[in-house]
Amino acid sequence: MMITEPMTLAAKITRRARFLAAIRAFFAARGVLEVDTAQLRPCGVTDPQLVSLAASGGYLQTSPEYAMKILLAQGAGDIYQLAHVFRGEEQGRKHRCEFMLLEWYRCGYDHLHLMDEVTDLVRTLLPTCRAWPVRHTPYAALFRDRFAIDIHRADDAAIRRLTTAHIPESATWQLNRDAMLDLLYSHYIEPQLGRGALEYICDYPPSQAALARISENADGETVAARFELYIDGMELCNGFWELTDAAEQRARFLADNRTRVQAGLPPIPLDEDFLAALAHGLPDCAGVALGVDRLLMLASDATHIEDVVPPSRL
Repeated sequence: MMITEPMTLAAKITRRARFLAAIRAFFAARGVLEVDTAQLRPCGVTDPQLVSLAASGGYLQTSPEYAMKILLAQGAGDIYQLAHVFRGEEQGRKHRCEFMLLEWYRCGYDHLHLMDEVTDLVRTLLPTCRAWPVRHTPYAALFRDRFAIDIHRADDAAIRRLTTAHIPESATWQLNRDAMLDLLYSHYIEPQLGRGALEYICDYPPSQAALARISENADGETVAARFELYIDGMELCNGFWELTDAAEQRARFLADNRTRVQAGLPPIPLDEDFLAALAHGLPDCAGVALGVDRLLMLASDATHIEDVVPPSRL
């Protein structure tokens, strides 16, 4: 049996430095400008699925999204950022409280065009995936194929019966429709995604649009203009054709806070600077946030996220 020697510190940090340099070279070649925004801002995020960490003076940011969109509204053009971000979520093989996001925005792109660029980047950084096919799978199709249910037409009671049947302990949990779908997705669908392919999940329900536009798909169904990429069962990125309507975004934030209160979570103050930027005028654009550490895990065949980040202790 072959015994693999542990990677030296020098080798680990050199590998990471070269990986980041390759990302910067990719965007430099395409004329996308690197920016650097504050990661401590007055407001967190209202998304009930994310935990914003409070700090003296505000919140550590879960993403540089709001700050970057403020730059976009001022005419920054195509931009990207390699940012350390913070989320108070469960820690594990693929999760850290602090991790690195690559986030970028392309003016004049929609989410379909941006998926092509994500593919170009991933194939540049993961040579083993260059010959892999690209799949675009509608979110509803995953539930139809796995559970024989049409989530566009099923009512909440049907979703609850399905969830209880497959995850009996959930019967006593206070879950809304999206939380139930997410539970089924994470337990039964997500681990099988992206096997031997770059698999983009798209056409999410409008209730899961977050900061994406609402559009109509080829089947005439109302869906979110949003995508996620999976490789070998690992979610790598989340992208939107960005919502530019400030009033609609405010309404979504307020709805998020109502959901938070119903779940026993504290409401989060709305980011009025961000909303003012939307009102001022966000250009037509698409954006995506990609987990750098996870991508480096795939590039180096690492099994744990701690294997690809610099150690913080001896």
